[in-house]
Amino acid sequence: MSRIGVFGGTFDPVHMGHLVLAEQGREQGPLDRVLFIPAARPPHKLDRVLTPFPQRVEMLALAIAGHSAFQIDELEKDRPGPSYTVDTLEELHRRFPNDQFTLLIGSDCLPDLVHWRDPAGIATFAEVLVLARPGWPIHDPKQIRADLHFPDNLALRVAVAPLVDISSRDLRRRAAEGRSLRYLVPRAVECYIQNHHLYADA
Repeated sequence: MSRIGVFGGTFDPVHMGHLVLAEQGREQGPLDRVLFIPAARPPHKLDRVLTPFPQRVEMLALAIAGHSAFQIDELEKDRPGPSYTVDTLEELHRRFPNDQFTLLIGSDCLPDLVHWRDPAGIATFAEVLVLARPGWPIHDPKQIRADLHFPDNLALRVAVAPLVDISSRDLRRRAAEGRSLRYLVPRAVECYIQNHHLYADA
């Protein structure tokens, strides 16, 4: 049995904060591998034009190159409708029925988790490992469960990680303004953004 981390997002673009969170989740899980799962149509971003899926995948591939425990899974690419986490976890469970899944989320996503589609269903397929994000402190799991009214069967843990205050939204704005992305994204991702003139109209 393998312990697999599931790390979803738009990754538009992927940045150092994503990579730190994923690596700390892998180490503290502990996890055998982490699957980066780019969302095709995030339900909370249906009103925003995303960078085409293949380009977001290419940036991810550049970002995680050389890390043997990091992989990309494109299972959401051709799924019709919005990309719901519970559907992704169910599909992964079907593919790998003997493995154990851990959903990696930043603490900024924690308050919304109870409003995601079918939190009880999420709990049947994965435990949740929460890593702190700047400005979003986390408390002990019992307090979180009480405050947010999570399902009783939701396995919830918290982990400590360096607080890297980077957001994809800010990076898109920086790119549009011609400002530096150096050390905010991997160098290969920075070059990709420049060579493909991404976010010029962000």
